[in-house]
Amino acid sequence: MEHAVSIARVISTVNQMEADGVVDRYAIGGAVGATFYLEPVATMDVDIFVMFRQESGQLLLSPRPIFDFLTARGGVVKGEYIVIEGWPVQFLPPTNPLVEEALAEAVSVDVDGMPARVLTAEHLAAIALQTGRAKDHARLLQFIEAAAINTERYQEILRRHGLVDQWHAFERKFLQDEP
Repeated sequence: MEHAVSIARVISTVNQMEADGVVDRYAIGGAVGATFYLEPVATMDVDIFVMFRQESGQLLLSPRPIFDFLTARGGVVKGEYIVIEGWPVQFLPPTNPLVEEALAEAVSVDVDGMPARVLTAEHLAAIALQTGRAKDHARLLQFIEAAAINTERYQEILRRHGLVDQWHAFERKFLQDEP
């Protein structure tokens, strides 16, 4: 259970970062986010989507306050990651309207008695479809096979974000029975 303990410590650290105003809002995404809805999978890192705070006098948003906060608490920077409690963590800004919506609508979950925010299953599935890598298609299939998404809510997200054609192509490729 050491793995669960260390992720709880990561969440505790990120919760403190939010409470201290370093970020406005966060939510766990990627493979770790998916484990709140699916069977756990091996993953090497944690993707945390954040709303970066605008620093006064700065035109560009910078992750520097996040890195400063975390390195002061023992985090170690390794490339685009900062290692917290043994986990490489990547802090990602929302890069498009789908991810912005996913962050805004993230849900609160309990991790060892501690609140954490995670992207909804429907948003994780839609982001996987939009991203479109092989591992994303595999994750989307996992969501479908586990019946982990609300189909009506998922379809509405796809319509809102112009992903219906991508969904139909995915269905043809992966979900139609072969003759």
